[in-house]
Amino acid sequence: MVTRRKATLSPSRALFICGTINQTTQLHAVATQLPECQAFFTPFYSQGVIDLAARAGVLENTILGRRHTAACLAYLRKHELSIDHHGRTGHYDLVVTCTDLLIPANVTGAPLLVVQEGMLDTETLWSHCVDRLNLPPYLCGTTLTGVHGRYTQLCVASEGFRDLLVRRGAPAARLRVTGIPNFDHCDTFRSNRLPERDYVLVCTSDLRETWRVDRRKQFLERARRIAAGRPLHIKFHPNENHARARREALSVCPTARIHVHERTEELVANCTVLITQVSSVTFVGLALGKEVYSDLDLTALRSLLPLQNAGRSAQNIADVCRELLPATGTRGTMAPAAHGPALYSQTSVNGLARRAGGAPDSADPADPANLANSNGRA
Repeated sequence: MVTRRKATLSPSRALFICGTINQTTQLHAVATQLPECQAFFTPFYSQGVIDLAARAGVLENTILGRRHTAACLAYLRKHELSIDHHGRTGHYDLVVTCTDLLIPANVTGAPLLVVQEGMLDTETLWSHCVDRLNLPPYLCGTTLTGVHGRYTQLCVASEGFRDLLVRRGAPAARLRVTGIPNFDHCDTFRSNRLPERDYVLVCTSDLRETWRVDRRKQFLERARRIAAGRPLHIKFHPNENHARARREALSVCPTARIHVHERTEELVANCTVLITQVSSVTFVGLALGKEVYSDLDLTALRSLLPLQNAGRSAQNIADVCRELLPATGTRGTMAPAAHGPALYSQTSVNGLARRAGGAPDSADPADPANLANSNGRA
């Protein structure tokens, strides 16, 4: 009698390509909802000329910069997550990433799922030129997110964002309304230990650092008028030049309270009035019913408000991931990188973080940031 050995199915493997701390925490939340899958993580990366530019420090204000790489590695190490730097081991069944504006060349063999981070830049004449001339989409910030359809599925924050992306040219059949982690249960931010309440909060943006016009003095003067003598608190974007931003703020609002380490969403939860430039935290203020002023159209922002689904977005995105994973658990077709494996131990991660230009434990608290100013396919 012949005894047949039951085939053992190997777990599916997924690579999560992270970015800012906000993007990293979002993807981590998705991975925790996929216990049946072997999850590996990497800071954002590219190859070729873009990688050389990042190593040279030219792209420090993007998610390819050494500071963001160091903060991402610190987070991954703190949470004891498996790291496959630049996805070099390959053979992944699924790749989950935080933007489609730059897609590393070594992930093209596997299904690609993109998770929207937060705010998208508005359309301009320049963004239409970039699109029509087929220039690298990073040249107009995040405006062209999703437009070219270089992904299997794109998970978006709300029906409003889905409609917006379709109007901009994204393939409707590949867009899934799931909500997005970090913005899907804003009411939880009310439970915090910050002592101060009932102030006017100003949240600035990294416009200059991402090559956009910033009329900072006029913005601060407007905020001072809105405050009308009430306590004024200011939180700078983590990607800004904080020394310069502090000088500018105190020159216009000398009695303002400057926040550095506090979590932005909790500051929003405790304020009475929120004033923003171009920031995803505007959504937090709207979701919490705050009096909000913004450089953006508030009517349009209300139509884009991320789903408030009591924190189910990560599970929703994980369900989409399961649709893309092979049923048999066989290895994917994503090839290993030419320069060999890069699975790192805890000690190796510390070294990578140091070489990236920052201490592993120096990451800022999660702050919604629109930093995915990346390139096209590397």
